[in-house]
Amino acid sequence: MLFGIPIWKIIIDAYFVWVLVFFLVKFIIGNKRMLSIAVSFLLVYVLAYIANYFEFLVSGPILSYLAQWLPVLMIVIMAPDIRRSLEIAWKSDTRNDMLVMGSEKTKQSVIDAALYLSSQQIGALITIEKHNTLDQYAERAIMMNSEVSKEVLINIFTPNTPLHDGAVIIRGDSILCAGAYFVLSDNENFDKTMGSRHRAGLGISEITDSMTIIVSEETGHISIAIEGIMLKINDRDKLMEYINMFMK
Repeated sequence: MLFGIPIWKIIIDAYFVWVLVFFLVKFIIGNKRMLSIAVSFLLVYVLAYIANYFEFLVSGPILSYLAQWLPVLMIVIMAPDIRRSLEIAWKSDTRNDMLVMGSEKTKQSVIDAALYLSSQQIGALITIEKHNTLDQYAERAIMMNSEVSKEVLINIFTPNTPLHDGAVIIRGDSILCAGAYFVLSDNENFDKTMGSRHRAGLGISEITDSMTIIVSEETGHISIAIEGIMLKINDRDKLMEYINMFMK
């Protein structure tokens, strides 16, 4: 007993508090923009406390009113960032231990399709799943469960076709879905000339262990996004090297 409270209650209570604090910290620091907004909101609360403590006639009521509405404003304005931070915080829970990577045929099909799309300057976003499941994105896309082939991938990304927007998700030797949409990266060091397709590829690489092949519609250049890093690929051999390393 401690202060009349059983020890086991204190231990469990402390553990719950630790879990809550750990999750909140991970939730906030997982997104730089979220962290900066949280600091700004904290500053408003501090100023509101000071203004009310000294009974300032003008700033006190204004800051108090603002502090009351900050949680609502945060949810409305920061909805995409909140979702992204939640995905990062729970990343380990989406791990799939039954890893199935694609065959040599799948690798060749992906490479051949990417090079063809590049030569025609057709934009494409091809995400290859690894340990972290991408089911939450596939559920909101067009399910396919078809065999990976150069022809199917080219048809998917052909302009003005129903599935050309969004990403293709590949699981093992199958195209799981097409038309998937990811949360865009907010990396401040990211090349500002890159469009939403590249930001989507980088964004999914920041919160999962997948690899995404991006073909630029403007230039035809091929890039890969993996572990929050964007790499430009110059030739077929380089692309094959990265895919072999990832899909081994």
